[in-house]
Amino acid sequence: MHTDTERCVRAVQSKDARFDGWFYTAVLTTGIYCRPSCPAVPPKPRHMVFHPSAAACQQAGFRACKRCRPDASPGSPEWNVRADLVARAMRLIADGVVDREGVTGLAARLGYSTRQIERQLLAELGAGPLALARAQRARTARLLVETTDLPMADVAFAAGFSSVRAFNDTVREVFALSPSELRTRAPKHAAAGAHGVIALRLPFRAPLHPDNLFGHLAATAVPGVEEWREGSYRRTLRLPYGQGIVALSPHPDHIACRLALSDHRDLTVAISRCRRLLDLDADPVAVDERLRADPALAPLVDKAPGRRVPRTADEAEFAVRAVLGQQVSTAAARTHAARLVMAHGTPVDDPEGGLTHLFPAPEELAALDPDTLAMPRTRRTTLTTLVRRLADGDLRLGADSDWPKTRAALLALPGFGPWTADVIAMRALGDPDAFLPTDLGVRRAARALGLPSTPAALTTRAAAWRPWRAYAVQYLWATDSHPINVLPT
Repeated sequence: MHTDTERCVRAVQSKDARFDGWFYTAVLTTGIYCRPSCPAVPPKPRHMVFHPSAAACQQAGFRACKRCRPDASPGSPEWNVRADLVARAMRLIADGVVDREGVTGLAARLGYSTRQIERQLLAELGAGPLALARAQRARTARLLVETTDLPMADVAFAAGFSSVRAFNDTVREVFALSPSELRTRAPKHAAAGAHGVIALRLPFRAPLHPDNLFGHLAATAVPGVEEWREGSYRRTLRLPYGQGIVALSPHPDHIACRLALSDHRDLTVAISRCRRLLDLDADPVAVDERLRADPALAPLVDKAPGRRVPRTADEAEFAVRAVLGQQVSTAAARTHAARLVMAHGTPVDDPEGGLTHLFPAPEELAALDPDTLAMPRTRRTTLTTLVRRLADGDLRLGADSDWPKTRAALLALPGFGPWTADVIAMRALGDPDAFLPTDLGVRRAARALGLPSTPAALTTRAAAWRPWRAYAVQYLWATDSHPINVLPT
């Protein structure tokens, strides 16, 4: 979008928050860059230039605006919609792969050379993988400086910098303030909570309807791993350097996030996974506009605009839970999952009580005895085959997954039908166009709305909803009185 100067100027002049994250405005006269919704008086159009990423602005010598804090805007929804190389690379960079494995590790995961990755990112985003990762490190550093009382040296290494000097230089260059000045200017309400908890706000594009989003997570919560407590969804997190516990609470203009991490180097990854879990980088205006064009869906969209797809913080975990949930009730699926957690999960220490384990990793489940599983033999085979393929690396589920190829690989496993493969594609892989025409709830809702209810006919009708069929599923599910559609009190 940043190449459409006229459209960008209109968005800046109207302070349209819908375009935050789509592009950034660099002001030639001041040397700063802003998000489109910056509250400052808009500069003259001849003084504006537009960039597709914060990293591109920084590489061009601009520093972040202190008023609108463009580093804290929602991420571009492009990377959730697209499945091409650049989108997959951006999802991996957000997950901290460049910091942990370098550009060579990023390229290896994607199956391309480092030169190809750098060339495509530069062409589309105006910055290479190192610059994009550096911009992300700067955002993480700012969060740690403003929300914790960690010594600056600890902040530097936790944010992924190789030295304190690089940390200081980057912060000064990006924010035009030293780290100590950032901490002094931080609002008092941003101070860390008890037990070293990092408290922050996760921005999103309005509207956001939280009922089905948090209702789904709460209603399907696995005891010991997840819970709903005092207006917050809480769960344990398995992270690259350790473990964590997060509490997420919906508010009208943000999601309150409280993170307790065993290693602060996991902050960037934890934030990225929480954003994916709640689908916070979606573009609800574009989604609802397409779905509202169908007269059958329009009343549902008008009643509760901004529904999100409840996703996952751990793709392998969700795949296992999808198999456990085949042809059983929500309560039965939770029971099966809880048994696996108690038998094979890693214990965690929750200062608030309630959460006891990490969900077991595929490597921990690969050696389980199928006879200990209280389920039909065919489903035992499905589960054990899945975890063995995941543990061996023959099947990879993650931010870098190629959606069509991964779906085909899932369908090749014994006991995997279209429903299981598509629900994993929708909620674990993040495919916004995944569709569940065989789902009982979807078919029941379709029938009530006068839509075709047979899978083939419904799939044909749903072609008009593309590329947002996963969101159409949320609106269809929401017509039922099931607890997944109710925000817990």
